[in-house]
Amino acid sequence: MTRYFQAHAAGADAYILGEGPLWDPDRNRLLWVDIVAGVVFAGTLEPEAGTVVVTESWPFTTTVGVVVTAADGTLLVAGGQTLTRIDTDGTRTELARVLPGHTRSRLNDGAVDPDGRFVVGSLAQDERQGQEVLVRLESDRGLTSIDTDLNLSNGMDWAPDGTFYSVDTVPGVVWARDYAAPKERRELLRITDGDPDGLTLDRDGNLWIAIWGGGRVECRSPGGELLAVVETGAPHTTSVAFAGPALDVLVITSATDGLDAKALAEAPDSGRLFTADVGVSGRATPYWNPVL
Repeated sequence: MTRYFQAHAAGADAYILGEGPLWDPDRNRLLWVDIVAGVVFAGTLEPEAGTVVVTESWPFTTTVGVVVTAADGTLLVAGGQTLTRIDTDGTRTELARVLPGHTRSRLNDGAVDPDGRFVVGSLAQDERQGQEVLVRLESDRGLTSIDTDLNLSNGMDWAPDGTFYSVDTVPGVVWARDYAAPKERRELLRITDGDPDGLTLDRDGNLWIAIWGGGRVECRSPGGELLAVVETGAPHTTSVAFAGPALDVLVITSATDGLDAKALAEAPDSGRLFTADVGVSGRATPYWNPVL
């Protein structure tokens, strides 16, 4: 039987394209981005109230697809077409150019794999199809290609058994594969009522997938069965993460981007962060191992 939950706005701030929530347990902080505004945010989460308060931000002059953190608090930011490290003293260093400057593509979602390496994908900003990439940043700053035929690379996570899940939003596909042989992917499921966006796994190995255009998060079993739905009231629901000291608060990001005045009037919480109690907890996200 499918379970249904209602998410609640975690604050009054609204973002153009809120994305990439990430819990940093060593600093008891939540990280997320506004892709279009080009800003990385950090904030505190009050688990009981389900509220988030911004405490710090790092602006960029480009779009910002996603942020991850190292154990010492160093940040790695996928901005525009390059990867930038922000040291704890604020120093910024460009680590790698992922995309060639002549293409109309930008970096989008990303995550840290079980070995502490950063994986990030891209999306096209024109009509090109089937040319976007998913790559891994190695310790020597080199890039390893995982996929080269995507339309809009999006959410990803790893199961304890080595299964790697990733999203290609435009065809609506969630891929599954053995991370030891990443080229051999299979279609786990295809979303037709909205577009799959960000995703995370809970402690039981189930997938929680944000549905852009659907105003919801779906929980799916490793076999693709629909187990739960979290309604947000924000049509452009973008990503999810388990947060808080017990990793038992589902944090959901959303966007105002792409919504006209009528849609915004009908969904006034669009663009906000949301929280929900879904009765399960997540797993600790690996910290990024900084490259040389």
